[in-house]
Amino acid sequence: MAGRYFGEWQVGDRIEHAIRRTVTETDNLLFSTMTHNPQPLHLDVEAAKASGFGQVLVNSTFTFSLLVGLSVNDTTLGTLVANLGFTDVVTPKPVFIGDTLRASSEVKELRSSKSRPEAGIVTFLHEMHNQRDEVVCRCLRSALLQRAPV
Repeated sequence: MAGRYFGEWQVGDRIEHAIRRTVTETDNLLFSTMTHNPQPLHLDVEAAKASGFGQVLVNSTFTFSLLVGLSVNDTTLGTLVANLGFTDVVTPKPVFIGDTLRASSEVKELRSSKSRPEAGIVTFLHEMHNQRDEVVCRCLRSALLQRAPV
């Protein structure tokens, strides 16, 4: 199991996730079509060239999903009871085809669950950076994690 139990976390713990990902045209095309997002900025090269971006813009919900996915192995894999929610999701810089993205996570808050004594809530700040070290996505994620078996 790669993830950590609730009691193994401390506020301030920080992880630079080892897996990085270069975004491909196929990633953007498949994600946009699977989610029925017909935005021309994601799918139409000529429309994207005519935009202020000058090129195809990667679907921001793909970027958000990739951020969360890259974090799972090191944070909640095997210990997650449930994701409780995501807040403060921002995408301050665009992502383009060919950008290489990396993720980091930091524990911002810990608290015991009132309804589940066998679990606790960890709030993570997840961040995604591109190869220019620009933040392209950031969010807070609250996760209900198991306590270690006794």
